[in-house]
Amino acid sequence: MNSPEIQLLIQHLSKLPGLGPRSGRRVALHLLKKREKIFRPLIQVMAEAEQKVRTCHICHALDASDPCTLCTDPKRDPHQLCVVEDVADLWALERANTYRGVYHVLGGVLSAIDGIGPQQLTIQSLLDRVAKGSVHEVILALNATVDGQTTIHYLIEQLREHKIKITTLAHGVPIGGELDYLDEGTLFTAFQARRSAE
Repeated sequence: MNSPEIQLLIQHLSKLPGLGPRSGRRVALHLLKKREKIFRPLIQVMAEAEQKVRTCHICHALDASDPCTLCTDPKRDPHQLCVVEDVADLWALERANTYRGVYHVLGGVLSAIDGIGPQQLTIQSLLDRVAKGSVHEVILALNATVDGQTTIHYLIEQLREHKIKITTLAHGVPIGGELDYLDEGTLFTAFQARRSAE
């Protein structure tokens, strides 16, 4: 464990979400003990993902193609646009299998404390998409946090001039809840009971 290579591996693993120094050590040990079965295939898969996965220039989701498979899917309704904070939220909604429109990933939420303003997010890209005129409804599916609600209010003001339907998720999403942690049934209920943001 005194090896600088092992220490570096543990340090990098400890930076992953849900892992701290103790978990990082356990994962590092497991990888090193299972080099042929787990470690080497993982390295190969990670290198391939790093090279091939990119950000979609339309919706800002992650995919191996640009535009992504969601944006190019002819079965999706291009008139409904669901705005989410992060790709993890998009994946959560896709797991629920209740929404068949297209998405827009903001890349975060407005936060004065963290110095995140409209310029740090993909808000202008969203407004440009709506301005093209093909979107009839924007669903603001942001987390029910203070920053999420602040972002929703800001987006409503920015979108108001476009004379489109603006809705937010309703029942089922608890205050302080994050979409990525909700079950499919809760997400389904929230989508079915969405209400006007006006």
